[in-house]
Amino acid sequence: MATPRPITIDLPTHSVAALEWGPSDGPLAILLHGFPDTAHTWRHLGPHLGEQGWHVVAPFSRGYAPTGPAPDGNYELAALVSDVIDIYGALNGTDEAIVVGHDWGSAVASGVASTALGKFSAAVLMAVPPLAALTAQAWPPKVFVKNGPVWLRQLPRSWYMLVAQTPLLTDKLIETLWARWAPDYDYTQDLGHIRRALPTAAHKKAALSYYRALWNPLYKSAEYSAERRRVFGKPKVRTLCLHGADDVCIRAELNAHSLAVLPRGSDVTTIERAGHFFHLEQPQMVNSLIDSFVGSPRSS
Repeated sequence: MATPRPITIDLPTHSVAALEWGPSDGPLAILLHGFPDTAHTWRHLGPHLGEQGWHVVAPFSRGYAPTGPAPDGNYELAALVSDVIDIYGALNGTDEAIVVGHDWGSAVASGVASTALGKFSAAVLMAVPPLAALTAQAWPPKVFVKNGPVWLRQLPRSWYMLVAQTPLLTDKLIETLWARWAPDYDYTQDLGHIRRALPTAAHKKAALSYYRALWNPLYKSAEYSAERRRVFGKPKVRTLCLHGADDVCIRAELNAHSLAVLPRGSDVTTIERAGHFFHLEQPQMVNSLIDSFVGSPRSS
C-alpha cells in the first residue's frame, strides 16, 4: 500500500491539510471523509486511484487536525462545499476531475456535484444518498407523511444526530459508533487516526458543529446564504451511489429515489454483506466499482 504524501493547501479562508497519492500532473480526484473519520479512511482507494493515474487529494475537513478548527467557526454544508471548490482551484483542477465522498463527505460531494458546474466529470457518493433524493422523500410535509414508514425505520439509527446537539462527543462514543456501524471490521487503526484528528474539546466541538449547522440558524453565516439552498439541488454530473446493504447508520432503502434525481449515466449499487464503512470492509470491490464508473485517465 503506497504511503501518502502529506501536503498543505492554502485556501482564501484557511489552510487545509491533506493526503496525496499519484502523479501531481494527473486529473484531480478529491476524496472527502465523513464522521467520525479522517482522510486516512482512503488508504485503500487513494493509492489505487493514484496507480491509475489520478492526482488524488484527501483533505482533512474543517475541524479535524491537522487542518484544525475553522477560523470563521463555520461548519455548514455550503462552507464545506466551498472548501472543495477552493481546493479544486488551488490545485488547478480540470473538467476531468472527480469527487468522492463517504458519510458527511458524501453530502459535501453531492453539494459539489449540484453547484460546481463544468468542474467535475463524475461524483461518487458513499453511504449517504444525494441530498436532493433525501429532500424529495421529506418535503413537502405530505410527502414526508407518505414516506413515514421509511423515516420511522431510519429514526432509531439517527440517534447520534441528537447527541451531536450536546457536548457529549467522547472517545468512548466514537468507539461505540464504529462498533455499531462496522461490527465485523477491525477499526483499531481508524480509532487511532480519529483520536489524533480530534485531540481537544475544540476539535470535537467542530466535528459536532456539522450536525448543529444543519438545523440551528446560530451556526449559519450570511456569507453562504446564496449557496445554502443550491447545495441541496440535483447533481449535475453523472453520479455513482454506493451503499452497504447492512448499513445500520443510514438505511440503504433511502437510496430508492436516487436515480430519479440523477443525470443520465448515473448508477446506484447496493453492496451485499457490507455496513457503513464498506470502503474499508470490502476495498477491492469498492475500488473495482469506482474504476468501472469513472474509468482510468491512463486509458483516456
